[in-house]
Amino acid sequence: MKTEMLKFERIRNLRVDNDLTQQKVADYLHVKQNTYSQYEIGVLNYPVEVLIKLALLYNVSIDYLVGLTDDPTPPKRCGKRKGAE
Repeated sequence: MKTEMLKFERIRNLRVDNDLTQQKVADYLHVKQNTYSQYEIGVLNYPVEVLIKLALLYNVSIDYLVGLTDDPTPPKRCGKRKGAE
């Protein structure tokens, strides 16, 4: 039986792989560190705006973040979105 990776585990793994703290990511998302921590452990579902910002931050696809694919490659984007600072 294959263990499925839950979507919140992916955001934690990406954060750790990029040597970022929860506080740094929370600041980028304009949320409290505690809120971001709850996204990572699956207590809170993150809103679409956060999903978009995380995909831009880590340069991965939204499908990858939510577990629809194991390929993190983002699609070709048509331009820089607001919030991709």
